[in-house]
Amino acid sequence: MTDRTPLVTKPLDRKAVQELLGRAQREIDEGNLPSCQLALARGGELELFETLGDATNESRYVVFSCTKAFVAGAMWALIGDGAIEVRKRVVDYIPEFASNGKDVITVEQVMLHTSGFPHAPLGPPDWFTREGRLARFAQWRLNWEPGTAYEYHATSAHWVLAEIIERVTGTDYRDVVQQRVTDPAGLPRVLGIPESDQAGITEFELRGEPPSPDALEAAIGIRELPVGEVTDETLAMICRPENRALGVPGGGGVMRAADLALYYQAIMHDDGTIWDPAVLADATGNVRNTFVDPMMGTPTSRTLGLVTAGDDGLAAVRGFGHATSPRAFGHGGAVGQIGWGDPVSGLSFGFCTNGDDLDVLRQWRRGVALSSRAGAAVDA
Repeated sequence: MTDRTPLVTKPLDRKAVQELLGRAQREIDEGNLPSCQLALARGGELELFETLGDATNESRYVVFSCTKAFVAGAMWALIGDGAIEVRKRVVDYIPEFASNGKDVITVEQVMLHTSGFPHAPLGPPDWFTREGRLARFAQWRLNWEPGTAYEYHATSAHWVLAEIIERVTGTDYRDVVQQRVTDPAGLPRVLGIPESDQAGITEFELRGEPPSPDALEAAIGIRELPVGEVTDETLAMICRPENRALGVPGGGGVMRAADLALYYQAIMHDDGTIWDPAVLADATGNVRNTFVDPMMGTPTSRTLGLVTAGDDGLAAVRGFGHATSPRAFGHGGAVGQIGWGDPVSGLSFGFCTNGDDLDVLRQWRRGVALSSRAGAAVDA
């Protein structure tokens, strides 16, 4: 990140910041989370970085699907180079992917979660080797016709993107993310952390109890949540040392909340050093996917790799709270991780925790409350 000129000069709203910290501290005090980190940044610089609970500012967290924005950043860089064209088919880069009707899938559809294989299985030991991953690709079948619907591909799509990155660069996808994204942004390596460098990574903990069927029905109209790929067991598995070292491209990133907030500053401040300006503008502002999310019942508002707040009154559902502009963009993660940037206010926000609050309704309300208070911090 080369442009360090502040976008704004007014200080953050002290009252809103204290409300933000107080809301997070409440979760620690009530035992809902063992620890968390919060970071606010503007003008390319941190303005707030606090750790609450049994961790320190040096602690790192597995951020789950917040990782997807970093892999997207590598894709944007390669799209800008002309090495990847999103309208091309995946098989143009990975011929082994053509089996079982998958030959029609485009790179764009993979990045938009419209590619039709949300439930495709890939886990250990297959995910540790290219041979294992390609063997799984060949076995995968479609759940529905590509390009006709949206369903969140929790990990499958990003294994495909990782392989595309490696095919066009000849370099390990984790190293490409570091070389093309985090190094030039002034951030540490976040994907594929060797076990020898894992000191200080917080351990994943379950907290709380699931909501009752009556509570679910009152809140979202269903009495039981569907069982998908993102289970507590899967999340705990991603957090194991050997899998943190692997760096699952759809959910295995490791970082501090400060790194997450500063990544979105890098996106908002880039002068063409990291990304081609036209590609970046498209990735942060061009909504290509408005299919309805079958889980939430609302339009997805997805770009190539990110989610936007949108102007339809549903920003809170998408993880942005009630105080960001419609142009805000970002990507959240399981157990309540938050990462977004707002180009109107210049503010970015990162929230990380190692607590998996089994009360998913409380977890969702926490995220809305934190993002809303973070966004309000620039209203002074």
